[in-house]
Amino acid sequence: MLDFELNGKTHDYLNPYIIAEIGMNYEGSLPRAKAMIEQVAAGGGHAAKFQTYKADKLAAKHTSPAYWDTTQEPTKSQHELFGRFDAFGEAEYSELATHCQSLGIDFMSTPFDLEAVEYLTPLMPVTKVASADLTNIPLIRKIAKTGNPMVMSVGAGSHQEMERAISEALDGGAPSLTLLHCVLNYPTPRENAQLSQIKVLQERYSDRVSVGYSDHVRPESDGTMPALEIAALYGARVIEKHFTDDKLGVGNDHYHAMNEADLRNFVNRLGIYRELHGDGNLHLDTQESAITNARRRIIAATDLAAGQVIAESDLIALRSNVGIEIYDWDKVVGAKLKTAVAAEAPIAWEDLEA
Repeated sequence: MLDFELNGKTHDYLNPYIIAEIGMNYEGSLPRAKAMIEQVAAGGGHAAKFQTYKADKLAAKHTSPAYWDTTQEPTKSQHELFGRFDAFGEAEYSELATHCQSLGIDFMSTPFDLEAVEYLTPLMPVTKVASADLTNIPLIRKIAKTGNPMVMSVGAGSHQEMERAISEALDGGAPSLTLLHCVLNYPTPRENAQLSQIKVLQERYSDRVSVGYSDHVRPESDGTMPALEIAALYGARVIEKHFTDDKLGVGNDHYHAMNEADLRNFVNRLGIYRELHGDGNLHLDTQESAITNARRRIIAATDLAAGQVIAESDLIALRSNVGIEIYDWDKVVGAKLKTAVAAEAPIAWEDLEA
């Protein structure tokens, strides 16, 4: 399975690159956007991600109906919703990128048009393609030509569409590509999450791409995010989750997002899982006491005389911190005693004739 490599660091099993997608949850406020970046950094995220678009370049005015939960976000038109928060341009995103850099995290923003690709690329180390643009061949080609690594969500995409997107990205110049399993339900009910698709993507594509997960499942009431934890345990190398400073906020991406506390808790739990998982090597030094004191050794079951050939019935295996280990039972049975051994005494190698 391919790992995700960025900024000279390798993100491997249980060590995913974590993208906190602020998206438009800053609601057009530059100070709020900066404050949310600070929260992402404090929570342990690797990147704070935004979305860069102009409504007129993204959605038709009269034929772009909502595909989200309108009980949470009542706007019925994509064009209307996106038009609320499309005022930022190159200057604002450059300022946000500088703020991210000052805090030691990466800036990202998903470009939704070709112009955005041009001015965003120098600001970020990796470029994200949204699920809805999995089939946007001109956009994928434009991003691939920049030479940036690419991360691509595949929500609502067929495997045929994924295959073409992979080819367009890698053949077009992208040095690496990560596919993110994603479900375009806002929010995604648990029964629709289909996290097993992470395994499917790994089996089908992991010789060419790394695999991750982009999540829209609501955090639990205690702030835990089982979907993210399962994704990490399944080997997701990149994990993306919407981020908010107000989980009760009204709007499309607040109600299924994590906040700083949720993110910190997830990062801490990943640390626990890494510790429990270990490095794949035997560390017998951590078990020396059990090896010395809890293993069985060979004990005389009765008084044994010098010169006696030892039979199995002469022996018993008992836990002891001295004597020959039970592992060498076959070397002791049939051996001749050089010295007498009392009943219940451990048998040592020096008790046996060579």
